[in-house]
Amino acid sequence: MSEERRAGRHKLTVDQRENAVITGVLDVISFDEGQVVCETDMGVLVLQGDDLHVAALDLDKGTLNIFGRVNTMNYEENVQTGRKKGSMFGKIFK
Repeated sequence: MSEERRAGRHKLTVDQRENAVITGVLDVISFDEGQVVCETDMGVLVLQGDDLHVAALDLDKGTLNIFGRVNTMNYEENVQTGRKKGSMFGKIFK
């Protein structure tokens, strides 16, 4: 993983609640038609909506494009990925 991407700037752009472009993406933790969870430079981002689809993902550049109906966007302070202490799976199976 390049240092340039790690030091990249996180940006979230939503156009007409139908197209989301996210930069500074480190990993996609999970996704389905109702929710996309990704790790960004600024924390774990959860997008919820209807008919969500990942249109493009480029982890080398740290970009993620999503289309569908975006209803909510939330940064989760307590959700951790498997790379950090207290993984999300660990919390589920506690």
